[in-house]
Amino acid sequence: MNDPYQVIHDTTFRLLKKAVTELPSDIKEALETARNNETDETAKTQLSAILTNLEIAETGVPMCQDTGIMIFYVKVGAKFPFAGEIKEAITQACRKATKEIPIRPNAVNPIVGGNSGDNTGVKIPWINWEIVDGDSAQITAFPKGGGSENASIVGMLKPGVGLTGVKKLVVDNAFSYMGKACAPNIIGVGIGGGADIAIKIAKQQLMRPLNDKHPEPEVAKIEEELMDAINSSGIGPMGLGGKTTVLGVKVDYAMRHPASLPVGVAVQCWAARRSTAVISKDLKVTYLTHPLEGN
Repeated sequence: MNDPYQVIHDTTFRLLKKAVTELPSDIKEALETARNNETDETAKTQLSAILTNLEIAETGVPMCQDTGIMIFYVKVGAKFPFAGEIKEAITQACRKATKEIPIRPNAVNPIVGGNSGDNTGVKIPWINWEIVDGDSAQITAFPKGGGSENASIVGMLKPGVGLTGVKKLVVDNAFSYMGKACAPNIIGVGIGGGADIAIKIAKQQLMRPLNDKHPEPEVAKIEEELMDAINSSGIGPMGLGGKTTVLGVKVDYAMRHPASLPVGVAVQCWAARRSTAVISKDLKVTYLTHPLEGN
């Protein structure tokens, strides 16, 4: 019988390797479409450079020198028998990936200083846990770069500003960071809940496929309006002008307190690294974003 720990470890290592060297197909296709639709020569040159970079990365070299801080989203079925193996397997896979891919050590102690050297340390890798029905476990590797993270914000708005104020916050933030977050970006927006809930919701939106529209038409309309507004700015790839400043804007919400209107804005760069696999109770692995042949 397969060793559960080893299966989870090896799966996580492959997820990290794919995440840092190969964009999901929806992101790559969106970049290609943006280049083909671009009329600004500078913008077209920037997008062509990104796509050339991606071709090189697919040989096994990380697509960006910033390979992100180690974040994972794990959905564990209530009947999955190996939940206790997951945390340690993910941690050790991060250490192996740092050494063997290799990826840049990005875990720095904010109190006493110093880099752990292996992308692990206090509370890192950060694992977002969710208990779901079923007997499988879904693991998403989401190594998040620092440049785009620096453009992320939480705004605590007065409820009276309503959705107009929410939209203004998102658009104003896009204008403030311009090309500093390696546009074209993907923006996740979380509305309501509380300060921590709003930004968590916002970051979760970055894992949605670009062709995914929110099931509620009122929310889908906000996504479309924000995307059109930001792309009409002319900020463009790398902030150098052009039609495509964002590849997508994804919005979701939670019920809010009557006295507050928190809004989280999570910004992702064009290197939208994410990779997902499902491990069944009998330890069969299905790769969703980067399938193996015959998968």
